[in-house]
Amino acid sequence: MRCSFCGHPDSKVLDSRPVEDGRSIRRRRECLSCGKRFTTYERVEETNLLVVKRDGNREIFDKTKILAGLVRACDKRPVPALVLEQLVADIEKELKNSAEREVPAMRIGDMVMERLRAVDDVAYVRFASVYRKFEDVETFLQEIHKMMESKEEN
Repeated sequence: MRCSFCGHPDSKVLDSRPVEDGRSIRRRRECLSCGKRFTTYERVEETNLLVVKRDGNREIFDKTKILAGLVRACDKRPVPALVLEQLVADIEKELKNSAEREVPAMRIGDMVMERLRAVDDVAYVRFASVYRKFEDVETFLQEIHKMMESKEEN
């Protein structure tokens, strides 16, 4: 590691310890040329997950957008915020653990709907109405009938 004082290319590590809950390492170093001490941090470089929108545009994955949509869908419903946060965390973890670096927005929406269906039926229908762009009452009824049929099967 290059010395931050004299620019010498070599230094020795005096102390290493994990920080930020083990997500990075703090190293205390000493320059082999000037003898001054300095601190460096080592972190895993995370690649950004890109979301491919319906129109083909790409944007960086933002879990707060999913959470905001869920909060709107669960408005005045008995769904704890912690449940919604866990739902979003599960989706984020699954997406980041996949080998894909670009994920279609529709896949994320399907993941949200799948999990939301198990949490609250009304919130599920609200979310589906926006996500699937329901145009009329008939579309609402079709979705409700599908939901009721799947509940009867279980």
